[in-house]
Amino acid sequence: MKETPPSSPPTATPSTPPKRAPARSPLARALWVGLAALSFGIGVIGIFVPLLPTTEFMFGAIYCASKGSPRFEAWIRSRRYVGPLIKNWETERAISRRAKYVAVSSIIASAMLLLWHLGEGWLRWAIVVLLASVALWLATRPEPSSPSS
Repeated sequence: MKETPPSSPPTATPSTPPKRAPARSPLARALWVGLAALSFGIGVIGIFVPLLPTTEFMFGAIYCASKGSPRFEAWIRSRRYVGPLIKNWETERAISRRAKYVAVSSIIASAMLLLWHLGEGWLRWAIVVLLASVALWLATRPEPSSPSS
């Protein structure tokens, strides 16, 4: 008696459409877009305000926009100042030399302001050590293989 192999699951044919995630409600989409816009706005402010992170908010904006509006996500990625930085980080975990200079310079300026304005004590030095650690981490990240920014 010959055994038949167990049947394998049916394979997708070219005419079978890919599975899509269920559509989100308009309210959920609006909330995701609102969070994306808020995160993007804070990220833009972070470009100019020392100690306010930019990268985290931009990645948050990309994530939220991808949930609520792929068109908004594409718009964020197309921005001249943040698009290439996001792409470099997502693909290579790399930071451009120019971005490193700007970030480390801002961190140094922030540390100098803290040393000048914050009173004597351990908190002052703890913050400076934290800033120096972040600056060192940024400086040791690889640079992108293709110069996109």
